[in-house]
Amino acid sequence: MLLAAASRGQRVAKIGQAERVRQLEAEEAGDHLFANRVRVYPKSVKGPVRRFKWGVLIFCLTLYYALPWLRWSRGPGQPTQAILLSIWHERFYFFNLEFWPQDIYYLTGLLIMGAVALFLVTSLAGRVWCGYTCPQTVWTDLFMWVERILEGDRNERMKRDAASMCFDTVWRKSLKHAAWVFIAFWTGGAWIMYYVDAPTVTVEFWTGTASTEVYFFTFLFTATTYLLAGWAREQVCTYMCPWPRFQSAMLDEQSFTVTYQAWRGEPRTRGKRANSAGGDCVDCGACVTACPTGIDIRDGIQLECINCGLCIDACNHVMARTGRPGWLITWDTLADQASKAAGTHTPFRFLRPRTIIYLTALIVAAGVMTTALALRPGIGLSVQHDRAPLFVRLANGDLRNGYTVKIVNKAWTPANFVLTTPGLARAALTEAERTQTAASQLELVVEADSVGTFRVFVTGQPAGATDGSQPVDFHLRNTATGEQTVYHSVFMSPTNGAKP
Repeated sequence: MLLAAASRGQRVAKIGQAERVRQLEAEEAGDHLFANRVRVYPKSVKGPVRRFKWGVLIFCLTLYYALPWLRWSRGPGQPTQAILLSIWHERFYFFNLEFWPQDIYYLTGLLIMGAVALFLVTSLAGRVWCGYTCPQTVWTDLFMWVERILEGDRNERMKRDAASMCFDTVWRKSLKHAAWVFIAFWTGGAWIMYYVDAPTVTVEFWTGTASTEVYFFTFLFTATTYLLAGWAREQVCTYMCPWPRFQSAMLDEQSFTVTYQAWRGEPRTRGKRANSAGGDCVDCGACVTACPTGIDIRDGIQLECINCGLCIDACNHVMARTGRPGWLITWDTLADQASKAAGTHTPFRFLRPRTIIYLTALIVAAGVMTTALALRPGIGLSVQHDRAPLFVRLANGDLRNGYTVKIVNKAWTPANFVLTTPGLARAALTEAERTQTAASQLELVVEADSVGTFRVFVTGQPAGATDGSQPVDFHLRNTATGEQTVYHSVFMSPTNGAKP
């Protein structure tokens, strides 16, 4: 029994957090799969990493909240918001670019590029996305900053939560949660502004004239932001997010990650000492208390580590107090750490098989996307043949087919188009809704930024009909710009041997 107790004490010391005793007790009882959450109380730190992290946070939040208010002129009758995914107009406006629903493949390409870029960055510098720019990390950091202002730092919060409820605790916690809800509300409201014009929806929201969808999704995103950033926190990164599960496939011995230099820190000793007395690590646990996910970086790369580097600032502060060189915890590669332990140095290699593959895929995807965007047509043509009747024979012996023609005008001004069918003998076109003489070409007008639908009759005499049909091409030309497009269809006629 004494040996078991000693073993348990060593395990607790290795973890470095007294609040994890409950977790170890649950594991020994055999019910660790149902253990309660061990709450993490991160300690605030100061240093270059923390300052850089604040800079990234401010930049991301400013970008998120300010972008919907950025204006962009597109001409009369067009939205003036620079970035707008308009549900009502069925358009995605991105500054001077406009994407239609049929341009969904651009979104596919963008997602592919984003995934490959994330793979490349992870193979180079670990989970820097998770540690600095992930929305969960950004808003959790903001919520914890509010918590520290109102409830104090780590030790004060732990004492407050362990003590019985009093007036001071009640008002501080109430004000904290009110601030969280306020931030979450503006977060949800800003998200809605990417789908509806920001000034318009703001006025409608506060005057009670906004749509039910606006109110519903605003409060939905308010609730999710409040729960995930205020309550779930590191649980989202550890259990809900799939990225930690397969990030190890992106890492190798040349990946820059937050690393404890064991060759320099071990064996661990406490207090100030001579250069030859033990390692630099004093086993103070400062790196553990500063970690937002509550892990011990000295145990190596772990699933919960988001590579934020706050443990570096915490450790540097302790090293300064003990008179030892800083950066006992640093960003480095496993290959270089192994070399330093042997007294040598391994330089960082940017180009290696996995990074070459990711970089090549990213360049190819970016090239394809850029080319497709540069060659994207400003007009579109779709032709659908009538199902019944397939054709009509006129009194002069000619055959007439009916078609539904749809013309896409992506320009911000009305456009005049000319439609022809040059491959059909004696071809004559007319619009069903207009009383006009059939001619070899048909002039059609489509309003700005819209789809024009026309009922068109094509009369002609097929020269090489096979099995009752002959291929026919519809040529469409913009009279102002000269831009052209072709749609391949068929002209129906009687089958061979059929009576005229």
